[in-house]
Amino acid sequence: MKTLTALLLWCLLFVLCWPLALLALVLWPLVWLVSLPLRLVGITLSAVFAFLRALLMLPARLLGGRAAAAG
Repeated sequence: MKTLTALLLWCLLFVLCWPLALLALVLWPLVWLVSLPLRLVGITLSAVFAFLRALLMLPARLLGGRAAAAG
């Protein structure tokens, strides 16, 4: 569905302003290549924050587990 919407929007842009539509078609792979390192940084930072959260919550999980077993 997302691809169909993008195709319809591109066709509309092609009808309204064909030079801009062709420029977008040519530049899209370059934009995708430039955004790849940014995606990798985002994935890495997300993993680091998830690890830090798990590390900081570990004592609470351990104490919570003991309290539930004792109670």
